[in-house]
Amino acid sequence: MIMQQVAVSACLLGQKCRYDASDNTNEALLNALEGLEVIPFCPEDHAFGTPRPTMDLIETKEGHIAISNENGKDLSLPVEEYAIHFFNTYPAIDLFIGKDRSPSCGVCSAKLYDEHKNLISTKEAGLMAKEAIKRGISCVDAEVYIA
Repeated sequence: MIMQQVAVSACLLGQKCRYDASDNTNEALLNALEGLEVIPFCPEDHAFGTPRPTMDLIETKEGHIAISNENGKDLSLPVEEYAIHFFNTYPAIDLFIGKDRSPSCGVCSAKLYDEHKNLISTKEAGLMAKEAIKRGISCVDAEVYIA
């Protein structure tokens, strides 16, 4: 029997990799994942370390980018490169479970702002989730998976 491979935001698994060096441990999710091959990921921790400044998704003419709330710098490329490398490294992933509302990992709950920081949407995919969706991987926010 082939075990299902599930990519899960590392903070949900108890890793202290959130921007503020905390976690989002989700016991219900951990229980639901029992018996599956869980592959943790955190593009922001990998790219920028922990703790780190927060970032927001911004809509531009070229598409959605992640902007640092500390200095306005575009942080998109390291997150996107991490996502591509991650999915190339684990090509058999069946399911992507992202941290809801994350500008990197949120599947359908990330906030999107215009270039003046006006909220446009609360139903967007984060940068890593977009790569998973593009590859045809089933994707869900953790809140929805355990609901």
